Amino acid sequence: MNEFLERLVDIVPPPSGSREKHWESVEEALGAGLPSDYKALIETYGGSNWDDYLYVLEPGCPNDNYNLIEWEDQQTEALEGLWEFEQKPAELEEDGVRVIPWATTDNGECLYWLVRDGQQADDWTVMVNEARGDRWEHFPSTCTEFLASALTGELRSTILSSGFPLEVHEFRQLHAV
Repeated sequence: MNEFLERLVDIVPPPSGSREKHWESVEEALGAGLPSDYKALIETYGGSNWDDYLYVLEPGCPNDNYNLIEWEDQQTEALEGLWEFEQKPAELEEDGVRVIPWATTDNGECLYWLVRDGQQADDWTVMVNEARGDRWEHFPSTCTEFLASALTGELRSTILSSGFPLEVHEFRQLHAV
């Protein structure tokens, strides 16, 4: 378990039981490997809602609205259309760069991994895109580092809700609806 997942466990105890995944088939569907900290996060917490605001996407999530694979397909298509009207953030201008969503919010912001050709998945960093606008933020952190640091208030986003995080953390594992 990495140090940031350990911090998350200290902040919010995980639910009992783990969610085993067939990561090879997930990574094949995405066309990319996934960061080991994300895999451990999903196996520990599953698809989840944090502080009644941030939703961590899970491949094969019991709640279909938060299925990582479906979100990746939808966001890839949506962003391709968006770039026809808006300028890409500088981080996405390089050849061979793409983003893969890993979380969303109840306001519609999307949190992505910034994926560069030849870069190991464990080195991916986080991009945040506002829901109804063209603002993006880049955070040089892994997804578990981002989540743990956001929950403790060490990391602040100008895009995410000012009401996040809550003073008393809330956690909910996502189940079928």
